[in-house]
Amino acid sequence: MRKITQQRDGEYMQTALKVILDNDGSYPSRLIMDEVAKRLDLSDYEKEVYQKTGYVRWQSMLHFNSITMVKAGWLKKHKGSWYITPEGEEALKLSPEEFYHKSSEKYHEWELSQTPAEEERQTAISDQQSLVTGYEQAESAAREAIKEQIKKMNPYEFQDLVAALFRGMGYYTPFIAPKGPDGGIDIIAYKDPVGAMPPRIRIQVKHRADSKVTRQEVAALNSDLQIEGCVGVLVSTGGFSTDATTEIRKVTNKHIEQIDLDAFVDLWEKFYDGILDDDKNLLRLERVYFLSPED
Repeated sequence: MRKITQQRDGEYMQTALKVILDNDGSYPSRLIMDEVAKRLDLSDYEKEVYQKTGYVRWQSMLHFNSITMVKAGWLKKHKGSWYITPEGEEALKLSPEEFYHKSSEKYHEWELSQTPAEEERQTAISDQQSLVTGYEQAESAAREAIKEQIKKMNPYEFQDLVAALFRGMGYYTPFIAPKGPDGGIDIIAYKDPVGAMPPRIRIQVKHRADSKVTRQEVAALNSDLQIEGCVGVLVSTGGFSTDATTEIRKVTNKHIEQIDLDAFVDLWEKFYDGILDDDKNLLRLERVYFLSPED
């Protein structure tokens, strides 16, 4: 293969969406690239590296064409991860070439609104391909590095990190469970030093690599929320089972919030500037600015 056809572009795009779908609807873009490479028989031409940019040919094409999927409403992006939409799932029924053409329509609508000369337009497209690829690779790599650092923590280190986040959000944490047998509630957080004002938050922390929070664990937390003004928070690095999410939605007399690993990292980044210096040392970040591409 010495040319990447529209049908082949469609195969890249559809395979990426299938990878996302196989991973509960969202997946880091860096890992999507790895999975797509495993599923497609890539030629030497496709795997060539552009000398100008240093990016792999097929990956650069997929990153750029992801813009058309976003404009078609089939894909969403957030903090280095890609999310498939219900419309994206429906579009997987199309042939690869139909998929490519249909997703391109929205992008061409935007493109036609631009008025540069043809040579300038082609240069802009090439530059945009490089920018999109570099931006997403950097964002995904940074995000995954943060998540991997959290995964390396032991349960008590992560518990301390969760408490630090709540302090950065303006809460007092008068109780953090000591090491020992699991006693249920791991952290108590108040809006004031003595807990006179609601909400009074009861937090359970589940630091797991491979197991998700179960329905029974949600029910157990709910039973600990019988005091007036109490709300519950479940923080889980392993995510939540479908039954657990359903159980949380069924709780009507109390509020229970679920925070998975991605949501935790979002909150840590959002409130980072307000986190105490000593607490920042638990997971210290550095803000780096770089040029953002068109969505």
